[in-house]
Amino acid sequence: MRIARFVMGEDVGYGIVEGDGSADGPLEIAVIRSHPFAEVELTGARIPIDRVRLLAPVLPSKVLAFARTYADHAAELGNEVAKEPLMFLKPSTSVIGPGDPIRLPALSSEVHYEAELAIVIGALCKDVAVERAHEVILGYTCANDVTARDLQRSDGQWSRAKGFDTFCPLGPWIETDLDPREVRITCELDGALVQDGHTSELVFSVGELVAFASSAMTLLPGDVILTGTPAGVGPMVDGSVVRVGIEGIGQLTNPVRGL
Repeated sequence: MRIARFVMGEDVGYGIVEGDGSADGPLEIAVIRSHPFAEVELTGARIPIDRVRLLAPVLPSKVLAFARTYADHAAELGNEVAKEPLMFLKPSTSVIGPGDPIRLPALSSEVHYEAELAIVIGALCKDVAVERAHEVILGYTCANDVTARDLQRSDGQWSRAKGFDTFCPLGPWIETDLDPREVRITCELDGALVQDGHTSELVFSVGELVAFASSAMTLLPGDVILTGTPAGVGPMVDGSVVRVGIEGIGQLTNPVRGL
């Protein structure tokens, strides 16, 4: 099931995305009552997807992200693979949706894309066991962990480099029926393939990342966990278009704009 958050006119809602995008099965949104963190109830309304604007699929209280979870990415930046999960926070104000522009801050001259699989938490939880992590996951979406690489190097910690407004694109929707162990992750920059990895290469499993995060803090419905990026990260510039693709979910596309 694909769950989208959308705006039409002044109304914001959630719905189930149906169809395959073909002439015989155009994409439509079956509107649901309330939110997807309870029993899903359809209103009966159906809207062609081209009549709405998709938003970030959730508004998380926090975004927890993990670094150096792919050996090839750690190596390309001259780092060792993390011996245990290496976690940091991105603020909720960094979240944007599909089609929204990534804004390049004046404070940085080296802003990088990082294509990632994102976990969407579906239930309030704390101290989740690895083998029970699936019970608290609503689904998965595409993410771009945008990073001011020069500030990451100079600051010695990552809050500013990872936390600018617009530095966490999410979307286009949440896929609830996905096996996260065996999916391809790609990133295209201006149409050229720049990242091509696979979640089978993750050093830590999705269950291990959820367990680690929840051992430190309570996770709330709608919170997001970024699982890390494969090799191939690099700079974006004003006018670029970056597209994150995850097998079984879809594509998240964002233009890049200077301030």
